[in-house]
Formats: sequence, C-alpha cells, structure tokens
Amino acid sequence: MSKLLYIESSPRKSRSKSIKVAKAFVDQYQASNPGDEVVTIDLWQKTLPEFDGYTIDARYQVMNGPAHDANQAAAWKSVVDVIEEFKSADKYLFSLPMWNFGIPYKLKHYIDVIAQPGQTFSFSPDTGYSGLVTGKPVTVVYARGGAYGSDQAKGMDFQTSYMQMLLGFIGFTEIQSVVVEPTMAAADDLVKIEAAAVEKAQQLATTF
Repeated sequence: MSKLLYIESSPRKSRSKSIKVAKAFVDQYQASNPGDEVVTIDLWQKTLPEFDGYTIDARYQVMNGPAHDANQAAAWKSVVDVIEEFKSADKYLFSLPMWNFGIPYKLKHYIDVIAQPGQTFSFSPDTGYSGLVTGKPVTVVYARGGAYGSDQAKGMDFQTSYMQMLLGFIGFTEIQSVVVEPTMAAADDLVKIEAAAVEKAQQLATTF
C-alpha cells in the first residue's frame, strides 16, 4: 500500500479552482488505487513552527555549530516532526493558487520548514547540493487568474518556476503539472478551461 500526501494551500475551498482540480485527481487516484492511503494537509488549518528564538538558533546549530541545548532540541523537534510527516509519503500532490505572481505565504512557510539540511537536502564541497527526497513522484496543480504562456508573461510567473526549482532541489525528478488558467476568463471559456484541467488531472492520476 502506498501513501499519497495531498498538500492544499488555497483558503477559498469550494470556490478554489486549484482545489477543484486537485480533488478530481484524488478521486480518480482513489478509484485507480483503492488500497492506497490519502492524507490531506490543509495549510490553512495546520500549525507550523515559527523560525524565531530557539528554532532559528537550532537550525544554525545543525549547519555550523555544536549539539543543541535542551531548548533548541525541543524547538528543532517541532520542525523535524513536520519533515518526517512529509517524508513519510510515497507520492505527493500540491494544489496552489498564484498570489502576487508567486505562491501563498502559507505554502512558503511550509516549504521553509521542510527544506532543511540533513533532512531534505545535503551539501558537500565536492558535489554541491543533493536532494534527499528521491524516487517519489509529485503532481502540482496551479491556478492563476491570468495566462502566463506567452514569452512576455512567462517572466512574471514565479509560481511554477519556484515550485519546479524547489521540488527539484530537494530531490524530486518526476514532476507533473496541471495548470488552470486564466481563471478570470469569461464564464463560458472558464467552463472549458476547468474541464480540460480536470481531464488532465484524472489522466495523470490513473497512472500515478
């Protein structure tokens, strides 16, 4: 039995296009893999550790310093617990809207927690950075109000470029994407856009 971890980062819920398409993916995945476990993390409901005080000190102790003291160890455990939950999955699904050409701050907070040295990546002076989350597939559902496929608009898209870079950095090589755009299209066009995205998501889920 495999475990699919679905990470949801839109607060709009029933009005969210990224969630709608991601849930179509999940439904198809469960139909195709009835014995697998699906775990959802709603980043608007999840409490994440803050990087202040003992937590940030503990992070730098990992990179540069001696062993943690008791307060740092307790703070670092809250970080490692989130990372272990993330790494426990066999497959991953993210859904996210575009905010100010990038990603929602709740997702950035989650990424800042899980992207830690010795946990999801390593560094060697000889070989550089190496991702530690390897051999696992990930699908990302993106939604954005505008269309960013043209040469002129691509430079404004820090949503997909950031996620592709970050996922690759921590070790993912099998990265699939579903893009819902433009969600601010006229109603008739939006119906077609959503339907096409749902169809693609279902196709990907069938063999995921």
